[in-house]
Amino acid sequence: MSDAIPTPSPQTRRRARLAGIVAAVVAALVVALGLIARGVEARKLRQWTDGQAVPTVNAVTPERGPAGDTLTLPGRLEAYARAPLYARVSGYVKAWKADIGTPVKAGQLLAELETPDVDQQLLQARADLASAQANAALARTTAERWQAMLASDSVSRQEVDEKTGDYAAKQALVNAAKANVDRLAATKDFARIVAPFDGVVTARNTDVGALVNAGAGGGPELFEVSDTRKLRVYVQVPQSYAPSVRPGAAAKLAVPEHPGRDFRARVEAVAQAVQASSGSMLVQLIVDNAAGELLPGGYANVSFTLPAPATALRIPASALVFDQQGLRVATLDGAGKVKFKTVSILRDLGKSVEIGSGLDPSDRVIDSPPDGLADGDAVQLAGKDADGKPAGKTHADA
Repeated sequence: MSDAIPTPSPQTRRRARLAGIVAAVVAALVVALGLIARGVEARKLRQWTDGQAVPTVNAVTPERGPAGDTLTLPGRLEAYARAPLYARVSGYVKAWKADIGTPVKAGQLLAELETPDVDQQLLQARADLASAQANAALARTTAERWQAMLASDSVSRQEVDEKTGDYAAKQALVNAAKANVDRLAATKDFARIVAPFDGVVTARNTDVGALVNAGAGGGPELFEVSDTRKLRVYVQVPQSYAPSVRPGAAAKLAVPEHPGRDFRARVEAVAQAVQASSGSMLVQLIVDNAAGELLPGGYANVSFTLPAPATALRIPASALVFDQQGLRVATLDGAGKVKFKTVSILRDLGKSVEIGSGLDPSDRVIDSPPDGLADGDAVQLAGKDADGKPAGKTHADA
């Protein structure tokens, strides 16, 4: 007896066909959704690629420089008057009367020198003067006698003229000897070292018994006297700021020994010339030091208040472009396209610069422009617009 294979009923066959149709429809839907998703992603990728092809930039608006900017520069303090004192005559220091820090008056004795060589020369010069005066007196008497004898024709005119000439020569020797005595007496007076003006002894480089030589080039300075009631302050001002610092301008001083304090100073003179080695101009200020709080020879920070230039516009230093066409900045024109402008720097403030020419207050300046940017290029602004939407391209869409 053989097994028979059951034949599916018509209802079962209908159900199988229906299941196949449903599966085919689902598969078609999956494929369609996949194609749609891929198309959307491809479109987004194209949009993103197009967006990345246009540089994104930040635009800034030039600003007017604030009034009262401060320029701080290093300076050095010097005494208003300073005199190194040297020995005018050679000798030995007999005594000194004033040490460092001693206030002195003009003409006050600072030291005395023993000058044995000059003393002996002065004695000899006085003896020579006495001898010359005696010879001149004898020549005068002789000349007067010969003049009297000429009236009686006892002597010749030639002999009288000779005696008169001898007297004149002897009198000239007297004058020369007297001048030598006066010279040595004046030299002897230099054995007293005195203060040339009112001030303070700021250096003493000698002691009792020290041998000193005459002249500034022959030996060290014995004393230094400085007038510190006022001080001079010397500052090197860069050339770009030189026109802003004029005589009579006010300034402030700060010194390390008085932290937190400012001292008033005034510009007294400017060099009116730029030093080629430093590119700066020497400026001299005066500061009152009646209280003696400032020390000559010290260091100070000098602050000047600068007037704001009427036409200066301040932009970030990173907006500058320097290439073969010179110094330029990239701006956005009315159509939103890149436009380069040639500018000149008025003052360099470090992170920012003041532009003296070539820029308008209404310009939109591109900060840190990308390399390769050229006139007429399209860019897009970073950030969002006033409606809160992402900022689009600044150029007009075709």
